[in-house]
Amino acid sequence: MIRRLVLITCMVGCSSLGWAQKKIHHSETAPAPIGPYSQAVEANGLVFVAGQVGLHPRTKELVKGGIEAEVSQIMENISAILKAAQLDFTDIVNTTIYVKDLSNFQRINTLYGKYFQDSYPARTTVGVSDLPAGANVEITVVAARRSK
Repeated sequence: MIRRLVLITCMVGCSSLGWAQKKIHHSETAPAPIGPYSQAVEANGLVFVAGQVGLHPRTKELVKGGIEAEVSQIMENISAILKAAQLDFTDIVNTTIYVKDLSNFQRINTLYGKYFQDSYPARTTVGVSDLPAGANVEITVVAARRSK
């Protein structure tokens, strides 16, 4: 009985204590998730965008054209998801890039850099052995909602 009362009290009072309220963001103009995850989840003003590979939203297939085409599609997918959350690239605070072949880093870096202005987000780049859907690169971002 006491455990139930504590649980109910927390369920009612947690939001007033400032605990995270989870909100899911979804864009029809970005590829639907290919597994049990959301395109983006917001908690405490941070929006965590799931890793994006170069899947075309309509065909759900990896775009043709190598690294350049994949990075461009990834960034368009991220843009669509951010837009669904009423955010854009200026709101991104952290990025992680996963790359199958680190010799492609400079090309990826040049393409990626075109989407940002002066205040770049923090970034980590990681070499990996494999990625979903046969992709060569995957990018995930975290954006922060600005205080009003």
